[in-house]
Amino acid sequence: MSTNTIIKFDHVTKRFSKNNHKTFKEFLPALIRGEDIVNTFIALNNISFEIKRGEVIGIIGPNGSGKSTILKLIANVMSPTSGSVTVSGKVSPLIELGAGMHPELTGRENIYLNGSILGLSQKEISKNFNSIVSFAELKDFIDTPVKHYSSGMYMRLAFAIAVHVNPEILLVDEILAVGDTSFQSKCFTKMEEFKKDKNITTVFVSHNMEQIKKYCQKAIYLDKSQVIDFDTAVKVCSQYSKNKP
Repeated sequence: MSTNTIIKFDHVTKRFSKNNHKTFKEFLPALIRGEDIVNTFIALNNISFEIKRGEVIGIIGPNGSGKSTILKLIANVMSPTSGSVTVSGKVSPLIELGAGMHPELTGRENIYLNGSILGLSQKEISKNFNSIVSFAELKDFIDTPVKHYSSGMYMRLAFAIAVHVNPEILLVDEILAVGDTSFQSKCFTKMEEFKKDKNITTVFVSHNMEQIKKYCQKAIYLDKSQVIDFDTAVKVCSQYSKNKP
């Protein structure tokens, strides 16, 4: 892997089992008949690509094409079934709304919890605390348990924490869709700042082609678990739009 490559997927396949919920009793008839009881689906099928340090990369494609799976592999939330994923940097993931948040803890406590999980010391979190609260616009609710937060408040807190932990890699998976328009604008302004910082790499999943074209230099187009194209955002979005039913 070249020194400028921060993320590399090398012939990565990811399979999931559809049978996790079944009991032995439910499997028994198939076992007696000699049938294959392992029912799997392929989320990613032998994909390879490299992302350079400082790039802003969009990931587009229909539902179920493997977009979120790529982010989870980068974040090391899961491992590939085969192939390898190499990541050379500190990852700040915004993958699932509320992930990493403890519902019984207050916003204040969750800032310290999440900051620690993402690699900050207590001193560093305290230094950034006021900036996080201000960015999230949650000053009046920071000592409220987050189980009482709306989805928009959850998103604001999660995004504010993620962008204040000095990430080398920021992963954003459509969580911005739950925010109000003014806060979305604030988030994209922050992403523009990251775009100018050649040390921060952003990987952004969205169904909004205009956002992808505006904020991303390149885009990966996924369909049926495979990479269809990886090129400039404008070119890839154009191809995707033509192929949509």
